[in-house]
Amino acid sequence: MPAQTAVKLADYQPYSHVLDRVALTFRLLPQATRVQARLHLAPNPVRGSGLDLRLDGENLVLIALAVDGQRLEVQPDATGLTIPAHLLPDAPFVLETEVEIAPAGNTALEGLYMSGGMYCTQCEAEGFRKITFYPDRPDVMARFHVRIESDMPVLLSNGNPVAAGPGWAEWDDPWPKPAYLFALVAGDLVAHSDRFTTQSGRDVALNIWVRKGDEGFCAYAMDSLIRSMRWDETAYGREYDLDVFNIVAVDDFNMGAMENKGLNIFNSKYVLASPETATDEDFARIEAIIAHEYFHNWTGNRITCRDWFQLCLKEGLTVFRDQQFSGDMRSHAVKRIEDVLMLRGRQFREDGGPLAHPVRPDAYVEINNFYTATIYEKGAEVIGMLKRLVGDAGYKAALDLYFDRHDGAAATIEDWLQVFEDATGRDLTQFKRWYTEAGTPQVSVRDDWADGVYTLTLAQTLPATPGQPHKGLKVIPVAVGLLNPNGDEVVPTTVLELTEAQQSFRFAGLAARPVPSILRGFSAPVVLDRAVSAAERAFLLAHDTDPFNKWEAGRALAKEVMAHMITDAAPVSRDWLAALARVALDEGLDPAFRALALRLPGEDDMAATLAAAGHVPDPAAVHAARQALADAVAAELAPALPGLIAGMATPGRFSPDAAQAGRRALRNAALALLTRRDGGAAARAAFAAADNMTDSLAALVALLEIGAGAPELAAFEARWQADRLVMDKWFMLQVLYAAPQDLAAVVRRLTARPDFDWKNPNRFRSVIGALSANHAGFHHADGVAYDLLADWLLRLDPKNPQTAARMSTAFETWPRYDADRQALIRRALHRILATPGLSRDLGEMAARMAAG
Repeated sequence: MPAQTAVKLADYQPYSHVLDRVALTFRLLPQATRVQARLHLAPNPVRGSGLDLRLDGENLVLIALAVDGQRLEVQPDATGLTIPAHLLPDAPFVLETEVEIAPAGNTALEGLYMSGGMYCTQCEAEGFRKITFYPDRPDVMARFHVRIESDMPVLLSNGNPVAAGPGWAEWDDPWPKPAYLFALVAGDLVAHSDRFTTQSGRDVALNIWVRKGDEGFCAYAMDSLIRSMRWDETAYGREYDLDVFNIVAVDDFNMGAMENKGLNIFNSKYVLASPETATDEDFARIEAIIAHEYFHNWTGNRITCRDWFQLCLKEGLTVFRDQQFSGDMRSHAVKRIEDVLMLRGRQFREDGGPLAHPVRPDAYVEINNFYTATIYEKGAEVIGMLKRLVGDAGYKAALDLYFDRHDGAAATIEDWLQVFEDATGRDLTQFKRWYTEAGTPQVSVRDDWADGVYTLTLAQTLPATPGQPHKGLKVIPVAVGLLNPNGDEVVPTTVLELTEAQQSFRFAGLAARPVPSILRGFSAPVVLDRAVSAAERAFLLAHDTDPFNKWEAGRALAKEVMAHMITDAAPVSRDWLAALARVALDEGLDPAFRALALRLPGEDDMAATLAAAGHVPDPAAVHAARQALADAVAAELAPALPGLIAGMATPGRFSPDAAQAGRRALRNAALALLTRRDGGAAARAAFAAADNMTDSLAALVALLEIGAGAPELAAFEARWQADRLVMDKWFMLQVLYAAPQDLAAVVRRLTARPDFDWKNPNRFRSVIGALSANHAGFHHADGVAYDLLADWLLRLDPKNPQTAARMSTAFETWPRYDADRQALIRRALHRILATPGLSRDLGEMAARMAAG
């Protein structure tokens, strides 16, 4: 493949011109849409006069170009258009362009494209350059006026509607925004509508636009939106600033959703839901994503990022905000555990492999490849640490200052940290390394007890990552509590600040040697290294007052038991089984928490744990151990399972609220265990009786996990074959639960079906994206699944390079496995790299992984 040129943070310069206003006219046709643009520009005084004007543009047919009404003859190149300085006034001027594009042929789903006969856009990060010639960078912010001409009945864009007539509509956005936040939708749509009154009395019209027939599936999304708007006013003092807020559900969408100002565009799977078609997890995800995109109105839209290196500034902060919101709506303890599971499962593996990069990268080839767990999840963790260090009052003062100081601007990480320094007086120079250095720090712990004084000694180690062999010391907030041997808490949660290579912290006046509860609430995204006995973990599982560490103790015990089963052929620990049973049956605990406690470590998680301990994981052995451990848990709890299932019934009308969802989660966890004992009788009965998707899917999964469920799979398909989103679940389940030796055959069978629309990102992800989630099957010794994934990535890449690149990360963990598997994966990566015409997206990802 050709050499790839990196964009570097160090090379940043302000744009040559200032852009004040933009007027766009769209004449929509599937194959020949015309886009007219009027840009009000002036030389940027920061850069000086006499500079060329460079406009980004890709796949555009230039029809006309003029400056102040004078036609220019300038030819575009492959990536844009340069107007020489001598053709430009040294004063404000109007640039006019007209281009032609073909939305129907845009399979990459970037820019203006068509989805099921509907026109829609996706402009983040650099899609607007596929619509018209423009300075497509986030620090160029302007007010937009948009006119849409089309025979479609619904015509939408950003801002407020200002005029309309037969076949046309005009929208005006009074707030300056970068091009990546532009949006347009035109289609035959219907609205699920409501209203919201802001705290200052503004009446806002709310609409969720969907295809006809889907309007009955929008109520929960609308409820989530209203709760998000109210929460942002209460928690952050931020209210909505337009007269209308529109959401549109789109079937063909590369991402989850997009926060375009006043016109959010969503993957339909994160909008449409009913008890019959969506699980409790779906409802929770819809709630979180609706909130996330709405919260971007301030943290992303009103204040955006200066350049794409600052992407974490809007994404990390907004993820942190949506996590706070979900915790308030549901359970902070359960939400924290779920967030850490995602962080460890996605971001820790990213930090520990060839794709590691800082929260703020200093270079990239393709910006779409940096929409990663590091940017989002680790970015949120960094903000959580910052809040923990400055306290609630300091965080509030800093955020208020941030909104006041940077409203309407494009900001940087330096701007963000400066408001915290100014609001709290704290020096954050050392803390900034969390943004600039990759890798997951390791914190080792030693303790000592003498003369009533308990001493904790903490040390930090910073592992090397690609391009960053040496790291500076971090500021690591380590939340600690101490418990007496009887289980009473003698020292409540205290945040220790580890800033040196090694530090000791003393706790005096204690009557007995305490049991430490360290890294409470997962107070920093680190790996904790401390020798802990099984007895101490069992004690914490029974007595810790911190919900996260209570769960963590049980999780660590389970991983230790599995590790000994795999490496030493040890039997399942009776002590661990007894401790787990006590938690599962403790009626004083939240059912959702108990369900999480029963969830065994995943196979990829165990493989990573073994590799970190110096073992080469055998995927088949990991799979066998997990199955044996599940059987042992089922046997331990067998007498209690029927009563647990009955006791967690949710009589009355279905509700997706946290209380009911938690009871269903525990009941279905118990059902999965009972299925291992009764051959599937209870699960078959539950499947037949289920009146909601949560219970239906849980019963089906329980059967698939024991190698049964073929009749139920067929019944599920017969009932739901006309529902595209539910059928995505049907496809995915068969991949996730295929026997390892059968995985490739199952995937080939599914992809040969006429309803496997591989150009639709949701359907592609449901099968090809799920390949690596079947850990033992994907890493089967024959390597067939590796080649199968490479084949499909190469097929998709010319059509949708963004999705192909994201799916390629299945290969990133290859260094942890044995030499034969490493060779097979590297062969697949080199085959990808040797393919002519490979996209920049997939090429960058494959090259980084192959080099790792």
